[in-house]
Amino acid sequence: MIRQFSFRLKPRPRGCYLVTDEVLSHLPRPLPEAGLLHLFLQHTSCALTINENADPDVRTDMTAIMERLVPDGEPYYRHTLEGADDMPAHAVSSLLGASLTIPITDGRLNLGLWQGIWLTEWRNARLPRTIVATIIS
Repeated sequence: MIRQFSFRLKPRPRGCYLVTDEVLSHLPRPLPEAGLLHLFLQHTSCALTINENADPDVRTDMTAIMERLVPDGEPYYRHTLEGADDMPAHAVSSLLGASLTIPITDGRLNLGLWQGIWLTEWRNARLPRTIVATIIS
């Protein structure tokens, strides 16, 4: 069986955020005993990734790393209509990706002990973000 629905994450400023619990709060219960959860982010200036779920310093460091790799306001950016943070947000979104697929085992997400779902937001404005979730069982 395939179930599909969408939901919005609360708006956040630029940075990396652990959103596992927020995502879980939008999923129908119970989850299947076995299957897949696919999450697709309908935006081009933020990303989803799986990373550290315990130490918030990892999220702070990842934000700093990405801002150094793709800084705002470079003079060679041509896409600047929405501000100095727009093109870098698109670049980081492409580097990290807009979707995740997570196995479901024994009725729960089968993430590793130290893994969590991150929303990485790269615009300075606080924008709501929409995720399309597909559960395959």
